Amino acid sequence: MMNQSVQSRVLVTLHETPGIGWRTIRKAADAGDWSAYPGYRPDEWMAIGFSSDQARAAAEAFGSGAVGRTDETCRRLGIRRITRFDGEYPRLLREIPQPPWVLYAIGDTALLRRPAIAVVGTRVPTVYGRHTAARLAGELAAIGLTVVSGMAKGIDSLAHEAALAARGGTIAVLGTPVDTVYPKQNAALYRRIAEQGLLLSEYPPGTPTHPGLFPQRNRIIAGLSAGTLVVEAAKNSGSLITADMALDMGRGIYAVPGPVHSPKSEGTNGLIRDGRALLVGNASDIVVDCAVLIAAYDDDEQPLIRTRRTAETKPDRPSSRDGRLADGERHVLRLLREKARSANELHALTGYPFGLLHAILINLTVKHKIQLQPGSLYTSLCHSGSREEDA
Repeated sequence: MMNQSVQSRVLVTLHETPGIGWRTIRKAADAGDWSAYPGYRPDEWMAIGFSSDQARAAAEAFGSGAVGRTDETCRRLGIRRITRFDGEYPRLLREIPQPPWVLYAIGDTALLRRPAIAVVGTRVPTVYGRHTAARLAGELAAIGLTVVSGMAKGIDSLAHEAALAARGGTIAVLGTPVDTVYPKQNAALYRRIAEQGLLLSEYPPGTPTHPGLFPQRNRIIAGLSAGTLVVEAAKNSGSLITADMALDMGRGIYAVPGPVHSPKSEGTNGLIRDGRALLVGNASDIVVDCAVLIAAYDDDEQPLIRTRRTAETKPDRPSSRDGRLADGERHVLRLLREKARSANELHALTGYPFGLLHAILINLTVKHKIQLQPGSLYTSLCHSGSREEDA
């Protein structure tokens, strides 16, 4: 079997070659001759479906060492490349239509392995929209879910800021190369996310920015997330495109209702009216709906994505709809009654997969059995000697 790092190198070279897009790389992936590709002649590239221009470009890219030049740029800017051949490539993203071949990342890539909810909406929110987006994003982050958005003006920026304020995780999926700040007024937010969260893009450094890049990033926002929350969206809002993508992927769709006379709530109200989105007023509404998916996050035996309508709860998986505590919840609660602990400490003590552990912690938080303290420490809200853990 060919060395995986060589596969990744070949994939990056093709991805960064001008004129070679997603579908063309798919042809190379289908042919699967990764070890031979660096020495391919133009006629050999054409034999697997490349056009003559693409074939010449590919042969020249491998012959010129073009990727070596971008290597230095990535090192200098602290950019990590993650390809579909790499173990840290997000499982959720592998299951979407046209998953990115390469991701460019600045920041904490561990966030790619944690359950996430996308928060999207209008670029010009009302006071109601601003308050609601910040409150919900903060609640989601505080109970351990990563908040994903696109760092646009308005709801996106508010969601990122609220997640950071709650000392939670946040991922900004950019419609520009990961080293390009857009919009410019978000420069301070960009720096904060780079330091405390994760900046992500599928576009190589140096890619010219143009409007056509932005709709493509919406599939990544939806694809990284167990569900997508829409807060204020007009009838033809781009946020509704993200919601439609998430729906097609079998993810949960959530919408905040707004005043019937407000044009900015026409899209969200429509999602609820048409039965495409669940009406939500707080983070626990979302957690309840996503509990099975979050609990299954580390299950390698089957596809990660199962819609809330078809997912079946496994034995000992926590259920937020049931007031009683599952065995795993009681075990974690006993550990937290002894002392405050981090998720990593609980993982070491219980041996639970992180996906299941996150689901347990989220459910216990929603049930007001525990709370997340500054410093990412969970503490019990049950008094010693109480029988609440058996409720």
